[in-house]
Amino acid sequence: MSQTFWEIDSVDGQPAVAAPQPEPEQPSAPEPLAVSADDFTALEERIVRAVELVKRERQLRAAAEERAAIAESQLTEQSPVVEQLRDEIRALRSERDQVRQRVERLLAQLDALEL
Repeated sequence: MSQTFWEIDSVDGQPAVAAPQPEPEQPSAPEPLAVSADDFTALEERIVRAVELVKRERQLRAAAEERAAIAESQLTEQSPVVEQLRDEIRALRSERDQVRQRVERLLAQLDALEL
């Protein structure tokens, strides 16, 4: 039988703490909730595990944020290099096209001499 923290049963299966019954003549104070040491220990362990989980998740988040900041700074540093390399590629392609045209002209001149 699944029980919640508030549904603690005694050994005989009866509720350990009955709901307070107000007396018509006198208001009665609610009875204190009886919690066994095992239940309290189990609750304490669950709270400790939850706290540890939150701490670990915060550490992982901080590490991820640090890695993201490092990656962003590296990207910022590398952007000028990337632009320079793109410009160089454009220049080399342009130079290649010019060389190709010159070679084609030279070959055309050689073909004209052979005829």
